[in-house]
Amino acid sequence: MIHQFKSYLKEKIDITDEQFDSISGDLKVKKFDKNQIVQYKGDMYKHGFFVGKGLLRAYSIDEKGKEHILQFAPENWLISDRNSMNNEPSIFFIDAIEATEAVLMPNDFMEEAARKVPCLQPMHTRLLNNSIRFMQKRINMLLSATAEERYLDFIKLYPNLTLRVPQWMIASYLGITPESLSRVRKELANKHFRP
Repeated sequence: MIHQFKSYLKEKIDITDEQFDSISGDLKVKKFDKNQIVQYKGDMYKHGFFVGKGLLRAYSIDEKGKEHILQFAPENWLISDRNSMNNEPSIFFIDAIEATEAVLMPNDFMEEAARKVPCLQPMHTRLLNNSIRFMQKRINMLLSATAEERYLDFIKLYPNLTLRVPQWMIASYLGITPESLSRVRKELANKHFRP
């Protein structure tokens, strides 16, 4: 699993095996069972996750008990609660939709690694910028896009998840009801759309 994380980094930057070895000492691999909660709201969790195998999701639960999914993290994705990474109580739950194996990265991993291996700094900046862009797009889609546009964007972002994730979770991510998602899928099928 650590090797998979190293491969992920090597795809992004020109890092040598020796450089990776110099920063990988604090990385740990952990397995999570299907449906296991990895992080609870309010936890002071000290790790982000790189998913090597399986599928995680981040979500909140409102006062009525309704789930609101913020992000899915399939293989080779990073997921974390930015609040907990800033030493504040987490505001999201993270759980395993499938049996999952992940690399746990300490909150300060990227900063510390960039100090030791300077070629990591531009990647770290890119990851932060991509995270901000992702959230801005999510907000814009939820505020202004139609249900169909949101679903098509979901398929583009997560092309392999429609068969791995229950429909109610996709609806939650899209901010629509499962019935609305069913209608969208039926309308797209009538247009001969295939994900």
